[in-house]
This record gives sequence, C-alpha cells and structure tokens, in this order.
Amino acid sequence: MILKIQNVFRSFGGLQALANVTFEVPEGEILGLIGPNGAGKTTLFNVINGVYEPNKGNIIFKDDDITSRKPYHISRKGLARTHQIVKPLKDLTILENVMVGACFGREGHSLAEARLIAGDVLDFVGLNVPSDQLAGILNVAQKKRLELARALASRPYLLLLDEVLAGLNQSEIQTMVETVKAIRQQGVTIIMIEHVMHAVMNVSDRIIVLDYGVQIAEGSPSEIANDEKVIEAYLGDPKLAEKLSGID
Repeated sequence: MILKIQNVFRSFGGLQALANVTFEVPEGEILGLIGPNGAGKTTLFNVINGVYEPNKGNIIFKDDDITSRKPYHISRKGLARTHQIVKPLKDLTILENVMVGACFGREGHSLAEARLIAGDVLDFVGLNVPSDQLAGILNVAQKKRLELARALASRPYLLLLDEVLAGLNQSEIQTMVETVKAIRQQGVTIIMIEHVMHAVMNVSDRIIVLDYGVQIAEGSPSEIANDEKVIEAYLGDPKLAEKLSGID
C-alpha cells in the first residue's frame, strides 16, 4: 500500500471536521473522494500533506509515518497536490511556475534541469501557450493545467487532485479526464476530490464518501452510485443514482 490513513481525527474548535477516517490506497489506483460541501475532503488532503496536524491518527506513506511533517518534507518524499482554488505564482512565468515543482520536489533538480522538465510537463498536460508569459494571464482552465503541471514536475509517487474539473466546460472536463488517466499510466497513484459526478465515477477504480467528516461508504463506482446512505447524504436524487449505475 502506498498510503494508509489510520483513525484520523481533526477538529477546529467545536467543529469535528474528520472523525476516525481509515482507509488504504494501493499503488496505481485512482481513488475518488466525494461528499457534500463541508464533508472534510480538503481537510483530509491538508492533513495528508502536512498543512494541518491531525488531533489523532496516523498517515503512513510508502511505509513511513509522515504524520505532522511539514509539507516541504512530504513533497520531497514524492507526494504532491493541486488546490481547489488555483494558486499560480503570478509574478513568475508559466515555465518558472512549473520549474518550482521540479526544484522543490522529490528529485530536487537544478534550475537548468528543472527548465527541461518543466517544458516536457507543460507539453504533457497540453498547456499550449507561450511559456514565457506571466502565469497571471491564464484563464481558469489553463490555470488548472498549470497547477497540475507544477505538481507533476515534482515527480510524485502519489498525486492529490482537489477539484481539477471544477469550472471547466464539458470539452475541457473530458480532456482533463484523459490527462488524469495518462498520469496513472505513468505509474502515479491518484486520489481525486471531485463534484463532477459522471467524470469521477468513470475515472475512479474505487470511491470513498465522506459526510460531516465521517466515512460513510466505500466501494466500486457502481456500488457507491446505488448506496442509499450516499444517495441520502450527497447524490440526493435517486434518478441520478440510477443514471450513474450504468457507468463504464
């Protein structure tokens, strides 16, 4: 198992954001993480990559306990993430943004090496704009690809994707889904938070559902689409569950 989440709790004052979350992720899997807004999904990502310390529990990555380590230490070990709200370094060029990932990621490349890696990764994610332009000029879809490129340039073993499909149109969603599949084909394990249900259901090998910080369901996409607790807590519409039960 590349990742083990063991009995993780996290609260903010009187708010219990995560309660006894426990699961494992095998290498090479695409794991979907779904749930309503406020379910604790991004909080879980923040605990995994060291932004927050859990109040209780452990995070085991590649057989190493990384609980409460700093994000830059965790990045060096080969765990990268994107953010729900894209965070381009606006005063740097597109190429320089991606170079940051290569310099401060698992392999710690020099600037010259990072420049070559950044060019290759930008081609891979399909960000077809002049890379010497400032990152601030990009639109939402392009910033999503830039964020993904920067994470990939760090050469991760495990990639956490936080709503990479949000704000994209149907054509952009399909293109991004194909990119996610291509990333997995390169040997990268993926956990993705997503609200675009038809996309996450079709790309994921397995789905975990959080509700109010509690893990309420786990299974294949078809099992999750027909789970009554999930329908009540998140999907809401039984007709939608019926539609999703016919996933590829």
